[in-house]
Amino acid sequence: MLSPSPNRTPLHTRAITFRGFAREDGLWDLEGELHDSKHYSYTSGSGPMPAGTPIHHMHLRVTVDDSFCIHDIETSMDSTPFGECQSADATMKRMIGQTMGPGWRQAIDRAIGGVQGCTHLRELLFNLATAAFQTIPHAREVRRREADLPAQEGSAPPFYMGKCMTWDFNGPVVARVAPQFVGWAKPGRKPD
Repeated sequence: MLSPSPNRTPLHTRAITFRGFAREDGLWDLEGELHDSKHYSYTSGSGPMPAGTPIHHMHLRVTVDDSFCIHDIETSMDSTPFGECQSADATMKRMIGQTMGPGWRQAIDRAIGGVQGCTHLRELLFNLATAAFQTIPHAREVRRREADLPAQEGSAPPFYMGKCMTWDFNGPVVARVAPQFVGWAKPGRKPD
């Protein structure tokens, strides 16, 4: 919890939610929702905006396979500050065939960056990859356990190891949870 703050007035709220789903056809749906609103009334280029009226209310659904390759993408823009914003939906289809993983942000920038797309849909898409990595590998691991199969496929560590201080290959969590990967380094690379 954050420390107490001096008296203050709320001005803006941005709420972002991500959800992951397993589909019957073996694919995965990742959904993101972004909602922006002001805590006061004002007038914009599109007219009066009462307090709490959504400035942005957008939804994004990305369908991927086990390799995180995008098979489909869909957006809904329930609230936007300008009618012209709605045209950003068409450019999102350029992401079909892209894979979430290394170079993800660069792939987004190439396909729908700058004036090619919507800043807010890009923001959702950037971070939807994290929701995918939270959803798919864990669900697959649980399924393997339920089928009495080994939890870890192959001899390489899970993708998240070595990506933050908690999952440091030389740290206490890896030593406790996955001691077989302590000091691990990619073949041909010296350990850190």
